[in-house]
Amino acid sequence: MSKDMIGRLDPELAEPLKMFLNQMGGGLDLHDIPAVRAASEQMLAAMKEQMPVIEGVTSGDRLLPGPAGAPDVAVRIYQKTNRPSTLPALLWIHGGGYVLGSIEQEDMNAKLLTLAGECLVVSVDYRLAPENPFPAPVEDCYAALKWLASHAGELGVDPTHIAIGGASAGGGLASGLALLARDRAEVDVAFQFLIYPMIDDCNVAPASEALPDTLLWTRESNLIGWRSYLGCEPGGEGVSPYAAAMRATDLTGLPPAYIAVGELDLFLNENVEYARRLIEACVPTELHVYPGACHGFDMVAPDADVTRQFTADFHQALKRALHR
Repeated sequence: MSKDMIGRLDPELAEPLKMFLNQMGGGLDLHDIPAVRAASEQMLAAMKEQMPVIEGVTSGDRLLPGPAGAPDVAVRIYQKTNRPSTLPALLWIHGGGYVLGSIEQEDMNAKLLTLAGECLVVSVDYRLAPENPFPAPVEDCYAALKWLASHAGELGVDPTHIAIGGASAGGGLASGLALLARDRAEVDVAFQFLIYPMIDDCNVAPASEALPDTLLWTRESNLIGWRSYLGCEPGGEGVSPYAAAMRATDLTGLPPAYIAVGELDLFLNENVEYARRLIEACVPTELHVYPGACHGFDMVAPDADVTRQFTADFHQALKRALHR
């Protein structure tokens, strides 16, 4: 790992990042995905015991019809205890490099988003790669989105104010979902929230002096994540834009976008370039780059000043987008 990159890391992130990596046995080694999943679940269970209780939000789990010929899709629905009769909604997609994660890891975040956005949140437990490569994960998300829109009346949701979003691979799925929803023209998506999204399967060059490795999410992890999701070597011909949004040649007609990424994130360049291309396609786009921040910094150090700023920016943008 580059000493220069460590030197540029926000000082408040250094110790929490070190502790996180130690808890994960020195880092995320995706060469053994089942082992990483087990370790992540153990760490999540330990973290949950220390998480604050979020008052004023109720949640419930449901099974929705999945894509044709596929299993049902599990979701968790969040809403304020005392809510108005009609609310905007956010379909939220968890991260994990397309191979890790679940709705459990997003439980506290989903509750906070429910309160901050004054909205109903549907968190999707999509199928994971490599057992279920593309298009299974994004089709699960599309099935949940279509269900949300078609059951808006039952849920007390304004169908003209449905947003989608996610972090890391969740942001990648959200960006692919935005393209899919535009092209199928069955559901109108009002906004897309892309938090350090994983959107470019060509960004898999090995670490070198010219391309230093990155903190938390490494170049090797990125390669394994994309290989698992695509079911083939990334960076080649024929990769669908619904899998890797940077492959899209036409971004016109997409919903307005909010993109946030850390300065030291492996995804910085692809996220900034995607924002530029959205703007060029006349898609209203808001881009935030956080100095000294690595991938997943908000999860690693929730009390750092840079995380507080990131959270405030995101929550304000969510409320603004859903209630205009």
